[in-house]
Amino acid sequence: MKKHNFSAGPCILPDEVLKKASEAILNFNDDNLSLIEISHRSKSFVAVMEKARSLALELLGLENKGYKALFLHGGASLEFLMVAYNLLNKKAAYLNTGTWSDKAIKEAKAFGEMSEVGSSKDKGYNYIPKGYSIPQDADYFHCTSNNTVAGTQIKEFPETNVSMVCDMSSDIFSRQLEFEKFDLIYAGAQKNMGPAGTTLVIIKEDILGKVERHIPSMLNYQIHIDKDSMFNTPSVFSVYVSMLTLEWLKDLGGIPFIEEVNNKKAALLYDEIDRNPFFKGIVAKEDRSTMNATFILTDDGLTETFNTMWKDAGISGINGHRSVGGYRASMYNALPLYSVQVLVDVMQAFEKTQK
Repeated sequence: MKKHNFSAGPCILPDEVLKKASEAILNFNDDNLSLIEISHRSKSFVAVMEKARSLALELLGLENKGYKALFLHGGASLEFLMVAYNLLNKKAAYLNTGTWSDKAIKEAKAFGEMSEVGSSKDKGYNYIPKGYSIPQDADYFHCTSNNTVAGTQIKEFPETNVSMVCDMSSDIFSRQLEFEKFDLIYAGAQKNMGPAGTTLVIIKEDILGKVERHIPSMLNYQIHIDKDSMFNTPSVFSVYVSMLTLEWLKDLGGIPFIEEVNNKKAALLYDEIDRNPFFKGIVAKEDRSTMNATFILTDDGLTETFNTMWKDAGISGINGHRSVGGYRASMYNALPLYSVQVLVDVMQAFEKTQK
């Protein structure tokens, strides 16, 4: 039996995607060559790259609206640097809601003045700051839509005339948003889209070319746009599996369909966390993530018993981030509702053993 995979990343992938990807490793397009040994400039792979980029824009509703889709290297961590390199001329505004936004701020400080408009660091990032103001003279405003470590998620994004940049690594394609509000979106594939090794960047091309500094070629968004994400050898396997995952999502009904499923999964688990006296959520309820539910036991002395029970049930990957502890159930798009029900059943069975 395949385990119930709640891993925070690399993420769970649809069974049909894994099957197609494994077949392509041995024989891609019936050419008797492996996907990972063909030329990345062959017609077969160029078609994969073009389709992956096209599907990303289509699912987000950004086709023919001045946006370009890129598949790059380096994960979201490199984007922390690339965003500032390409966009920060004098001053940038950042919302600090977690470990990853904090790292993004540290990278951007090397390029200009930094305005931290709000932070939840004072309470271990267990809430999303509200009521902050964005300086109108900022080159851009940066936020992180979902925070995998603490388990918080921005539900409403600010209205601003400043260019908005968002790290959507862990909830892209999981919910409907006004994506046109964002001028640049980036997301490491390994959280909700594909295997580790590639990063999706969605960028409105007219925001580029405004900084005064020289930008090294590998860090220059415009060069990657001009070269159709083929400036250097792309992560062939990661792009291909991401394409398959985006195809899978489109066939299901796209983001509107998967959002309903994700809301059901989150409601099922959070209802049990709130009902069961042996568990407690650790973030503000109004800011709870639909992707990453974090919780703790009300009695640490029962940790071994609970751990044994969920492991025996075939559950994997619910240990909390090492910096936080407790538990974290990541419910990405491909995780079936049934797996969440199995976890809830274990939590209920655990409660009965204590009575």
